[in-house]
Amino acid sequence: MGSTRKLWLGLAALLIVSFSILLWAGGEIFRAAPPMPDAVVTQEGKTLYTRADIERGRQVWQSMGGMQLGSIWGHGGYVAPDWSADWLHREATAVLDIWARADGGMASYQALPPETQAALRGRLEASMRRNTFDEATRKIVVDHDRALAMSNVAAHYESLFGNDPATQELREAYAMKEGTVPDAEHRRALTAFFWWTSWAAGTERPREEGDAAAGANGTANKGVTYTNNWPSEPLIGNTPPAPLWTWSVFSALFLIAGIGLLGWYHARTHDNESPVKLPASDPLASLRITPSMRATAKYFWVVLALFLTQILLGAITAHYQVEGQQAYGYALSNVLPYSITRTWHTQLAVLWIAVAWLGTGLYIAPALSGHEPKFQRLGVNFLFVCLLVIVVGAFAGQWLAVMQKLGLANNFWFGHQGWEYADMGRFWQWFLFIGLLLWLTLVGRALWPVLRAPKNETKAIVGLLFLSTVCIGLFFGAALMWGEHTHISEVEYWRWWLVHLWVEGFFEVFATAVMALIFVKLGLVQAKSATTAVLFATIVFMSGGVLGTLHHLYFVGTPTAVVALGASFSALEVVPLAYIGFEAHHTWKLGKSTPWMARYRWPILFFLAVSFWNLVGAGLFGFLINPPLSLYFMQGLNLTPLHGHTALFGVYGMLGIALMLFCMRGLRGQMHWDTRALKTSFWCLNIGLALMALLTLLPLGTMQLLAAIEHGYAYARSAEFMQQPIVDMLIWMRVPGDTIFSVGAIAMAWFVFRLWVAPRPAAELDGVKAPEH
Repeated sequence: MGSTRKLWLGLAALLIVSFSILLWAGGEIFRAAPPMPDAVVTQEGKTLYTRADIERGRQVWQSMGGMQLGSIWGHGGYVAPDWSADWLHREATAVLDIWARADGGMASYQALPPETQAALRGRLEASMRRNTFDEATRKIVVDHDRALAMSNVAAHYESLFGNDPATQELREAYAMKEGTVPDAEHRRALTAFFWWTSWAAGTERPREEGDAAAGANGTANKGVTYTNNWPSEPLIGNTPPAPLWTWSVFSALFLIAGIGLLGWYHARTHDNESPVKLPASDPLASLRITPSMRATAKYFWVVLALFLTQILLGAITAHYQVEGQQAYGYALSNVLPYSITRTWHTQLAVLWIAVAWLGTGLYIAPALSGHEPKFQRLGVNFLFVCLLVIVVGAFAGQWLAVMQKLGLANNFWFGHQGWEYADMGRFWQWFLFIGLLLWLTLVGRALWPVLRAPKNETKAIVGLLFLSTVCIGLFFGAALMWGEHTHISEVEYWRWWLVHLWVEGFFEVFATAVMALIFVKLGLVQAKSATTAVLFATIVFMSGGVLGTLHHLYFVGTPTAVVALGASFSALEVVPLAYIGFEAHHTWKLGKSTPWMARYRWPILFFLAVSFWNLVGAGLFGFLINPPLSLYFMQGLNLTPLHGHTALFGVYGMLGIALMLFCMRGLRGQMHWDTRALKTSFWCLNIGLALMALLTLLPLGTMQLLAAIEHGYAYARSAEFMQQPIVDMLIWMRVPGDTIFSVGAIAMAWFVFRLWVAPRPAAELDGVKAPEH
């Protein structure tokens, strides 16, 4: 059996086992999810909230932007608080104040002596962590004092989400527009949803069969809440449970072991590569550009338009952290509220990168096969129009939803779903899914002659490219797996299939296969060694990537066994990134291997940037937050966007630009490339991203981390903390990096604009002596 066949069988076995375990883990999450009560009642029998209230409150939360305005269970925006943690802390404080007035004769808990405070905290912990959900009646029972505290906190939120002048300053601090939820009944329902998410975070789940209630020495074994004691809340004893410590240690051990094994494999195999006889001229210089390939140019124009718009929205979103509701004196929140600018900013990040890769697939498929199927150009143009309709329609629906003009009945299908990175309404998700199936069909029919042909040197890589295309088309279907009233734990499970597996998983395989095919077509690497390398890289990546999805789900009602799996396999995600330097060195050697490779200098350099940010953004900053104990304190703090920005743009964005430039070498390779703009773009994008990370996100996130460890998570996300002068200064420190980054994006757009609007024929097509340098 050949080595390639063994790798194919190994990959197939790995995916079957990994997805089987992932599906099993989903079943465990669904089973252990916090219950949704039919009613929340007092001991006297008075109904405080019904299930309909909680469900309606969730609809209201989703319509106003959901995770884009604050967060739930740590997932979402960073300016407004985490509503689950905020409610939990406010309710705990309110109960303590009630007891202080009733038992201690003091105006507040803070006025009591330390020993009395300690006694009340012990009483509070026992009261709030006790699970009073009755499975038979489907009711949660709360005592009189807690019901009074809930009423007080609900009044605060009803004021906050309206126009009450008493909370105007807090709305400004949270970057909330006036009248975020104008309907009073909707505001009341919203408090029901917020209370339920905080109840799950502070209430111990029933013990599993076999769990001992007492330890060997007779002391009680502390239970864990439905969210594994997240968030950190000292007032009720929410601290990291023992399994989070244990599996965080094992996570580090798995990382070290994985790096050692990969190092051994590299040392064993890297000397076996035979030298390649390099072509005398660029093999792709004479590539026949078909009508459908030429039609892909408009995709790359849209990529740059979306990229520039995303940067503008990012600047507006970041500025809201300083002025709250305004932009240099203009009441911008009345027109473009924070939750909509952040929605569009995060969605455009995925969209422009995805469009770059979709355009690459449509370009590269006929280039590889030399086959232009009938009506291929029509299909490429039709898909382009569909993408534009989806973007405009989805964004318009989201704006109408956030401005509360769409109505709750229509919001789920046409408005704002409220789930970060999965915000567009269900109708637009179906439309995009059908569009991706059309893309799959267009790419597949162009590749079909290669796939049907007798075995050749590139067939295996083309096969992997086609399979990744299939997965990209089909796995977006994870966004269709939940309904309007599906339990939030189940939604989070499927949402991370979309965000992690679709974006971070199969797009990665697609890009790896495309780059390998490009280097093979250029004659720089042997097809056999490239095939082996791509298959092995896919196996290594998927070995941690599939089950690594679970590291996003530690605190959404997840049992300990699933936490253990997520901790173990998310560490393996970092393993291939530890040796990314070898890939970067190999790519650099290819870029300098022959004079005509000067034509591809800047695509190669952008690919080198991918390697760098893979190591730093996805590797270092990714593992910083991946272990359970780390994420327990860091989730939803600015260390999360530190990883998000450096990995999403640094890896996938840079890769999208590199692929776009490779395609443009074919589309406009006969034109003179004035690479001064590319040089400016490359260095500005990289320097700007680094400054954004080092001057703002890293120091601010570190400050929040220290605050969360010392005072609890709610304080680290509070207006009291986030409105400090030093925080304002750190946010303003984004300006240099953001400005430099924007210059890089404009330089890239200018370069592409000049290629089409004011092109000059190149003096030498083979690029041996590149005049553009």
